[in-house]
Amino acid sequence: MRFPDNSPITERKLRELRERIARLKIDLKGIDEQFVRASGPGGQKVNKTSSAVVLRYPELSLVVKCMKERSRALNRFFALREMVDEIEVRISPETSARLKEIEKIRERKRRKRRRSRAPKKDEGA
Repeated sequence: MRFPDNSPITERKLRELRERIARLKIDLKGIDEQFVRASGPGGQKVNKTSSAVVLRYPELSLVVKCMKERSRALNRFFALREMVDEIEVRISPETSARLKEIEKIRERKRRKRRRSRAPKKDEGA
């Protein structure tokens, strides 16, 4: 696989993704890329073209499928970003922004659950 340079993504986002790939020492040649037909909303365009992207990283047995957009270039970028997130979670969990976000959500749910379990005060006593 080669890096999706010609996608309509901002240069800043491409640069950030390139830096993460370099930091994690991911070899893009080891990622298999396949384009398949998408499903869901998008109408006739989605049904007739192979715009969904499937990335396979055999080194860690990872498979990522992306069909967020009707554009192959956008889906390619989103799939690669998702793949890098998954690799980062497995290789370097302490630097993973995704794990930090998940932990933040879990903490929010814990607080909400504690508040709902708290005994209610009697109002007329």
